[in-house]
Amino acid sequence: MTTIPNAARAKLPRGIWVLGFVSMLMDISSEMIHALLPVYLVTVLGASTLTVGFIEGIAEATAAITKIFSGALSDWLGRRKLLAALGYGLAALTKPLFPLAPSVGWLVAARFIDRVGKGIRGAPRDALIADISPKGLRGASFGLRQSLDTVGAFVGPLVAIGLMWWTADHFTAVFWVAVVPAFLSFGLIAFAVDEPEPDPSREPAKNPLDIAAMRQLGPVYWRVVAVGVVFTLARFSEAFLVLRAQNVGLNAMWVPAVLVLMNITYALSAYPAGVLSDRINRTALLALGLVVLAGADLALALLPDLTGLALGVVLWGLHMGLTQGLLSALVADTAPPALRGTAFGYFNLFTGLAMLAASVIAGALWDAYGPTGTFLAGLGFALIALVGLLAVGNGLTAEDGT
Repeated sequence: MTTIPNAARAKLPRGIWVLGFVSMLMDISSEMIHALLPVYLVTVLGASTLTVGFIEGIAEATAAITKIFSGALSDWLGRRKLLAALGYGLAALTKPLFPLAPSVGWLVAARFIDRVGKGIRGAPRDALIADISPKGLRGASFGLRQSLDTVGAFVGPLVAIGLMWWTADHFTAVFWVAVVPAFLSFGLIAFAVDEPEPDPSREPAKNPLDIAAMRQLGPVYWRVVAVGVVFTLARFSEAFLVLRAQNVGLNAMWVPAVLVLMNITYALSAYPAGVLSDRINRTALLALGLVVLAGADLALALLPDLTGLALGVVLWGLHMGLTQGLLSALVADTAPPALRGTAFGYFNLFTGLAMLAASVIAGALWDAYGPTGTFLAGLGFALIALVGLLAVGNGLTAEDGT
């Protein structure tokens, strides 16, 4: 099996690699903060878990809503890099707000602005990946970017653990260090990413957000969106994995290890899953991912100790690796090339709203019934999503957007 990923990796263009490292550096910065933020909110600022769920959900929904406009704008301009670089730059500029925030309200504002930056960059960057990925290696391209992005997602918490030990649990000191890789990420995309010249035969979309453009995206694309929404309802914010770790007895210094373990699993599985999806039915891999998510919820709900936590977190990361890059590849497969930015924007808008709903519901369930109720509800959504995916079947595999 190892020869297949190696062969695919050798054929991927330089731009895919650079965009992967851009994502990795920004994720190092973001995850250094996010690995500690739920505990910081609850133990230092006195917020409830419902507040944590609301903040996490509104943050992701903000990014999702912004993506629809930035994705459509990239289609209208016929250019992707400018908007992607603008989004990374805004995220870098807002990172100092986290150590400076004196209250929950300030942290909400910082998280909101940071996610606006994510929203601006997300759809144009994904559309750029689809534009430059070779035919037949789209799954591998998205899988590689996702893997490198996720390397940052576990390096960040590892650095946070070391700094929390070194500074004797000084949260704001860790937040200040997180500013550095964010600015490195912006510098990399600004100066090391080359955008391909637009295809002269392809006319830019006149109004990517009108009804005609929505119809042009086609029914197969909208089925992909529907599947993504149900997936997201079954997968609430990873902040609840962090809270579960605290619930089973991990102290503040070691809590980020949860995200380290999850993201190592995620990083190791995302790229091979992407390569495999270029060779077999992608729907089958998505179904497997839902089965794995159901197992993660079951372990986290019914095994309230470190062993159950570790098992649940590993399975959660594996499910992410099996599904997230594949969903992006499916969007790219089914969207017309001139509307790829808009397609990623709509996809992230609807899944972001689903994330808001899922995280608020998870927080409310946690406050009312504890972690068992939260993760059992996640199990139920995962099984519902699996039934819906099996009903759709091969209807997601059309590749009319190449």
